[in-house]
Amino acid sequence: MAKITIARAVPTVRLVVGLACAGLALAACTRGTGRRARSPARTAAATAAGLPAPPPVAAEWVDSVARQAFTDGRLIGLSVGVAQGGRIVFARSYGLASLAARTAVTPQTAFAVGSVTKQFTCAAALLLEEDGRLSMRDPVAKYFPSLTRAADITLLDLGHHVAGYRDYYPLDFVDREMERPTTVDAVIKEYATRPLDFEPGTRWSYSNTNFAILGRVVENASGMPFGTFLGQRILTPLGLEHTRYDPPRGGDGMATGYTSFALSAPEPAAPEGAGWDGMAGALWSTPSDLLTWDLALVSGKVLSPASYRTLTTPARLADGRSTGYGCGEGVNERGTATVLAHGGAVSGFSALNIVVPATHSAVALLTNSDFGSLDGLGRTIAAKLVPQAAVPAISGPPALAAAAAFLDSLSRGRVDRRNLGADFNAYLTAPRLERARANLAGNVTNLRLVGTSERGGMEVADLRFETSGRAAAALMYRTPDGKVQEFLVYRP
Repeated sequence: MAKITIARAVPTVRLVVGLACAGLALAACTRGTGRRARSPARTAAATAAGLPAPPPVAAEWVDSVARQAFTDGRLIGLSVGVAQGGRIVFARSYGLASLAARTAVTPQTAFAVGSVTKQFTCAAALLLEEDGRLSMRDPVAKYFPSLTRAADITLLDLGHHVAGYRDYYPLDFVDREMERPTTVDAVIKEYATRPLDFEPGTRWSYSNTNFAILGRVVENASGMPFGTFLGQRILTPLGLEHTRYDPPRGGDGMATGYTSFALSAPEPAAPEGAGWDGMAGALWSTPSDLLTWDLALVSGKVLSPASYRTLTTPARLADGRSTGYGCGEGVNERGTATVLAHGGAVSGFSALNIVVPATHSAVALLTNSDFGSLDGLGRTIAAKLVPQAAVPAISGPPALAAAAAFLDSLSRGRVDRRNLGADFNAYLTAPRLERARANLAGNVTNLRLVGTSERGGMEVADLRFETSGRAAAALMYRTPDGKVQEFLVYRP
């Protein structure tokens, strides 16, 4: 008889976040913002869609999946923050901030957040638009007339990544040019005076050059250095005490970045030369600070409603297609709620910020391992923060137990047809059942429930397992009477 073993690992939940290249609920803070706080409609969107808000996320569960991701990714250090319902509910760290010094990561350890900086740059420009000091519809030529096609490209085109300017940092390592110090103006002159990669507005192509230009416009319009403006209008008012723009590396409380080539042992990462990260990616922060920023943003404590819409509305190309990207924010409007997401990576560091505005929730993940992917952990946690479509109540055993029993029967070539829907019963002919037995012969192990959803009035259980050492997956459809209407096995 085949042996079915059920995994003891904490189950994960599937969610398509729609990460753009590659943040949740934050503590409300009105101090010094000069803006009246708006009451957080934490479940307004969920209620409007007729969907319940998700249940509270258990800290033990987050800790378990975070530890698993830390171990599986062989990360040096990891810092994790989760906000739900408008408050930070989880902030823990794992591993080391420095291998040499053997210093542990703490929730207050600052990491480079890379391109998560871009949403701050867009917000800075939008604040200046609210002040009447610029318009996001201004042509780039108003500020930099010598740049290629500057009269045909707007500031919003820059933030949308539809301008056509060549990206100055398309690779994933610090090349020889970027080892040398430079200035933002020198980067702009070199990369934004070339022929465009495409006609403005006709394509979406990620370009750090766009944000170097937009950041310099912020400086021109505000009359102060970018970091000073950011501090005065965003960082200090929101109390982001551990967030700094372009600080010298190696200071107290800052993580050391590490890299790895071809799965080799990690080594200290050589940073980009001064002037390269800039307004496109020079921010350092902690998960708690990023969550505070996220919550303030979705609660209306940073931008006006019109500016927030600009930040979070995906651009459309000349042919009408959506880019799925707002101004410095990836925007996924599929599923049960809009999800904002942006990753970041500079030499030695990776970051991920996912926000669910409808539930005033967010995830912030930071690591000092530029070889580690945070996407899987981010999707797993974020799936617990979106409004949940009601899954029908099912008569009979829970999904995992029912799936284990059915897999066992398939692997033996004998099923109880009383538990099958009529159509599936007819579909599951004797030859098909024999082929299933042959393919599933051996031990089916590590069976785990990824999550459940609703389709066509049925419970759909998403399952993962191994059979004879090979990874497999299945979708089990059950009607409320408990009958299995389909059991689809496939290779993930």
